[in-house]
Amino acid sequence: MSALRRLTLSLSLVLSTAAVSPLAAQVTSETIQTSAGAVQVSAVITGLDGPWAFGFLPDGKIVVTERDGRVLMVTPGQEATVLRSPPEILADGQGGLLDVLVPRDFAQSRTLFFTHAKRQGRGSGTAVTKAVLSADGTALTDHETIFEIAPGSSGGRHFGSRLVEAQDGTLFVTVGDRGDDDSAQDRSLHNGSVLRITKTGAVPADNPFLKTDGVLPEIWSYGHRNPQGAAMDSSGQLWITEHGARGGDEVNRIRKGANYGWPVISYGTHYSGRRIGEGTAKPGMEQPVTYWDPSIAPSGLTFVSGGPWSGDLFAGSLKFDYIARLEGTPLREVAQIRGDSTQRVRDVRHGPDGALWFLSVGNGALYRMAGVGS
Repeated sequence: MSALRRLTLSLSLVLSTAAVSPLAAQVTSETIQTSAGAVQVSAVITGLDGPWAFGFLPDGKIVVTERDGRVLMVTPGQEATVLRSPPEILADGQGGLLDVLVPRDFAQSRTLFFTHAKRQGRGSGTAVTKAVLSADGTALTDHETIFEIAPGSSGGRHFGSRLVEAQDGTLFVTVGDRGDDDSAQDRSLHNGSVLRITKTGAVPADNPFLKTDGVLPEIWSYGHRNPQGAAMDSSGQLWITEHGARGGDEVNRIRKGANYGWPVISYGTHYSGRRIGEGTAKPGMEQPVTYWDPSIAPSGLTFVSGGPWSGDLFAGSLKFDYIARLEGTPLREVAQIRGDSTQRVRDVRHGPDGALWFLSVGNGALYRMAGVGS
């Protein structure tokens, strides 16, 4: 790492006056008016390059991934550490080092899970690697790739890719169609699917297609385009957001064994304006809970518990630079949380402190939004 990057990976939970690199946030603190009143947004770390995901450790530290392969350990109020021996990844278009999951048993296992692009012959695919954080918190050890999608995809598009731990300790993994629309309906491939595996990469005994000939047993649901947001609600129900084409970004409630329709049905059109598939509905295919038209490019997803927004769903927008708040039955977007800090929001998480935290690719920063749970 260059001396410049070491200087710019500065931490603070309060307004910082230190000089930052051109990649770093020029917005270190701002007040945003919301339906719950004014909230204070403060930069926690600046100077990030292509940030993709973050997770909270039990001791208050934060793990941040950057797409080109760096893993940062963030200690509030101190300088960030770049961990030694990150996962071996392939930076391929939209792919690289992507999501990070801190499992519930981290205090005992010290194991972290990562999704990333992995070279597969002449192509690449989404993979899941686990690694152990060293006792001194400076390095990752004991790397093991526990899963990778079936080979056969090329190009650098639509890797997914989010990780969510279910209530039973299994892992949900979202995988995009890899830019090959029809593959999302081909269950001999993992493309365009939500997968369910164990923490060792095995197939759980109650997966829906375990005994179905010609179907890969890790598949939990299929017919997805590019799911870049995933979160579990308080009842243990999995929700995802996925990119449509031109229009048709979706919020989906994931049901075991279900087909979500891509590219047979969609509420969008191709970028050329050409119609997609057969329309917006077809028997045997699930409808989205809600959708966006025009597309907002949703990435990152979280539920908030407690406070005036308890039970609401929050999704980042890469395209229109805001955080969407969704509520109600039927679910719909009811507000856009927008400020100078919300440039290309890649990840959104409800923190253990009750605050809403988010990653801005545009500002190269991790932010904390205070007052969300008050």
